[in-house]
Amino acid sequence: MDYQVLEVEGGKPIKMWTEGVPVEEAARRQLMNTAKMPFVFGHLAVMPDVHLGKGSTIGSVIPTRGAIIPAAVGVDIGCGMIAARTSLTAADLPDNLHPLRTAIEQAVPHGRRPGKRDPGAWEQPPETVDAMWAALLPGFRRITDKYPRLQNTNHHKHLGTLGTGNHFVEVCLDEADRVWFMLHSGSRGVGNAIGTYFIEIARKDMERHMIQLPDRDLAYFEEGSEHFDDYVEAVGWAQDYARRNRAVMMHHVILAARRTIATPFAADVEAVNCHHNYVQRESHFGAELLVTRKGAVSARKGELGIIPGSMGAKSYIVRGLGNEDAFCSCSHGAGRTMSRNEAKRRFTLADQERATAHVECRKDRDVIDEIPMAYKDIDAVMHAQRSLVAVVHTLRQVVCVKG
Repeated sequence: MDYQVLEVEGGKPIKMWTEGVPVEEAARRQLMNTAKMPFVFGHLAVMPDVHLGKGSTIGSVIPTRGAIIPAAVGVDIGCGMIAARTSLTAADLPDNLHPLRTAIEQAVPHGRRPGKRDPGAWEQPPETVDAMWAALLPGFRRITDKYPRLQNTNHHKHLGTLGTGNHFVEVCLDEADRVWFMLHSGSRGVGNAIGTYFIEIARKDMERHMIQLPDRDLAYFEEGSEHFDDYVEAVGWAQDYARRNRAVMMHHVILAARRTIATPFAADVEAVNCHHNYVQRESHFGAELLVTRKGAVSARKGELGIIPGSMGAKSYIVRGLGNEDAFCSCSHGAGRTMSRNEAKRRFTLADQERATAHVECRKDRDVIDEIPMAYKDIDAVMHAQRSLVAVVHTLRQVVCVKG
């Protein structure tokens, strides 16, 4: 057995795939509070990238029956990964990778650019974005007819954009020196608005019904209650937005690369366009459940997924082993060992430059919080979840665009 069991007085047990990786005490306390909720089914499953999160513990899998916790899904609804393997090899890449990085930065709006009113948005969305938004619009109108506060024209302009923080676009090489494109992003401003709004509603529901909670972030909607179906519809729409957002960005990354790389190439999405902050209905242990994965990826038997390392570290394309004890899940990355503010206090620009010397990327003070040393050792994380996934490809970055 490669997991540990944390027993919780007055709650369900917690199965933790954390052998050889650190787990902060605050994250343990947060997990134990969640395990005390009466509608948790069976046990919680905890991935090796586990760390304290806002709303719920990152790296946790929460199976529930008859209720859903909006703050456990969080506000970056549908955040996840997409990867495409190309027919290129390392030899096809130019010696100077800066023009390729620049082309990707120009093709995908990202970050906080000075002087721009909404720097992470399109000034004028291209036709690919317009077409994708047209497909999303009917569902969005159904939601905003009930909740007008969620209406915002920028949701259209954010589609096909990266965002900030740990979101990224990368060019990688695998063990055979084949070129991959990989990116990480979610549902942008609209997911944040939906998550924030329904978390607020859930808290008010708890107050109105005088329900005491071990943590206010565990406010929930009970199935059959006033807001349950509306939240399920809204979160499902946001997850669809996130999936389409990644698909549009990948399309534009490939077009940018074709304009920059002399060698013609094919590029196909190799790994699933997979969420790691989401909720969906699944069947486990003979029961129909709502499974919330907060910083965790579905890893059903044979299912492909993506586990990125930190900026400058290895990443992995994996195949799920269908481990039911983990509700068929795996980690979504390496997992932070310190806060962003702590990383900025502890590390210098020289540290960042040394850690990313092999990658064409930004090397400035605004990305020090993403330095590899602020994350767990990805090799230890992968070893701890050896019964959850098998490695299919090992990737190393050569270009990284940060939000």
